[in-house]
Amino acid sequence: MLAALFAARGGASVTLIERNEKLGKKIYITGKGRCNLTNTAEPEDFLREVVRNPRFMYAAFAAFDNRDMMELMEKLGVPLKVERGNRVFPVSDHASDVTAALRRELERLGVKIHYESRVAHLAIEGGRCCGAILQNGERVEADAVILCTGGASYPLTGSTGDGYALAQEAGHSIQKPLPSLVPIETKESWPSTLSGLSLKNVALRAWKTGGKKKKYFYDEQGEMLFTHFGISGPLVLTLSSSMPEELEDVRMAIDLKPALDEQTLDARLLRDFQALSRKQLTAVMDGLVPHNLGQQILLLAKISPQTPVNSVTQAQRTTILQLLKALPLTPKKLRGFEEAIVTRGGVTVREVNPSTMESKLTPGLYFAGELLDLDAHTGGFNLQIAFSTGALAGKSAAEAIC
Repeated sequence: MLAALFAARGGASVTLIERNEKLGKKIYITGKGRCNLTNTAEPEDFLREVVRNPRFMYAAFAAFDNRDMMELMEKLGVPLKVERGNRVFPVSDHASDVTAALRRELERLGVKIHYESRVAHLAIEGGRCCGAILQNGERVEADAVILCTGGASYPLTGSTGDGYALAQEAGHSIQKPLPSLVPIETKESWPSTLSGLSLKNVALRAWKTGGKKKKYFYDEQGEMLFTHFGISGPLVLTLSSSMPEELEDVRMAIDLKPALDEQTLDARLLRDFQALSRKQLTAVMDGLVPHNLGQQILLLAKISPQTPVNSVTQAQRTTILQLLKALPLTPKKLRGFEEAIVTRGGVTVREVNPSTMESKLTPGLYFAGELLDLDAHTGGFNLQIAFSTGALAGKSAAEAIC
């Protein structure tokens, strides 16, 4: 939509080929239906949230950044608000307002929208992209083509990876698409007994085994939750974007008391043991973590919850302390594209001109959005990547042909 809008504003006659029955299907489900359309972070901070190929984004972000997107939406009649984490939403909390405003502007600009039309092939002649061939055999002639099909996440919205095959027709290589910003299945089955339990102010850490020294590739504090298959929530989704493709050597741990070092927490345990010396151990755990989690920790420690506090050994107390500070989990696999917020991987950015979004291999072909090997953390960053690259691609294509 942004590519079409900016190409039309640049004076081009634009045809938007949409495989769905309506525009922006994925927008309807972003931000739990409220559309977290961007983030107010300053440029430097914003680009730090881009996980893969942030340098490629410099020109696109400079051409059309988060402030520009907010200004555009306000001008199109969608008032905005900023929430926790600098996340931007429509005041109405309706994602449909964003899509409707963009659709109205496209119609005002005279953009022809072909609904329920699916592209089968690119039309490439003499090494140049000069249109698209639809599945029904119809050929759409064009001086420039912008591929912005999305990745492979949430395939029910229409993003089933079609763009990868089309890009390959033009000679482009594809970094293997993988689900990102997605929950993690664990080898351990015990998280299922805590399904639905949400944790706040905990630290989640991940590292690869085999090194001389344990070195965390992820160490963040925030919120997470247990599920019937493993773990999910903001911390876990962000971790998933940093996970290596092979998980065999990866280990994770939850620090349930990140504000306390081991010595301080041990002193706290001793005080609780003294204060509750006539009680059962479960009473001490209830004062530290949610009840069911406390029971699970004691199960992992092989200590009965009914154990009298005054009979707990130092070794047992140390085991409890270690589990509170590093509750171990082993990743089995990332959940699939059906649950992934974004796709990691895609068209190799080395083959695309970052200043224009035009293919370096096939003139007349441009790229935008999640189809590219660009992805970021949650918080409105991924939609802004789509908006920025789309705007630059549309503007560049119009300038090249008008």
